[in-house]
Amino acid sequence: MIQFSEEKFKKAQEIIARYPEGKQKSALIPLLHLAQEEFGGWLDVPVMDYVAGLLHILPIEVYEVATFYTMFNMKPVGKYVLEVCQTGPCMLRGSDQIIDHIKNKLGIKAGETTADGLFTLKPAECLGACGYAPMMQLGKHFKEHLTTEKVDTILDELRAAAKN
Repeated sequence: MIQFSEEKFKKAQEIIARYPEGKQKSALIPLLHLAQEEFGGWLDVPVMDYVAGLLHILPIEVYEVATFYTMFNMKPVGKYVLEVCQTGPCMLRGSDQIIDHIKNKLGIKAGETTADGLFTLKPAECLGACGYAPMMQLGKHFKEHLTTEKVDTILDELRAAAKN
């Protein structure tokens, strides 16, 4: 049975309590973040159904939001999700080459995860950092002014961190 840990359940209740009675659906996005963190970095149907139950809304209302936003993963992902911006400004500055380099370096296609479970490549729409193009989001951090050399360094650092 899907259920938040005691700590996360308490946090979920705090989030829901921020909103007036009848407006609990407003807590949906923060709860989806909490659920994704709690349940392995992605949202499968039973997890989304659980969130719907907490908010007393229909499961389809959760699915609509979870599948719309790219920050939510609908399938298992690697420990590190490389979200490379692929919109106009980043493309003009070489994001296509960065994406191709990552594909070749890791031996995966966009949307795939490496066999060791470390990396998922996830091309993203605008990440709102056009002045730092090409760039990618890595968890809560932006990696900016990317070059193939910078990408190699980032991947090496992440591999080393994963071993510790």
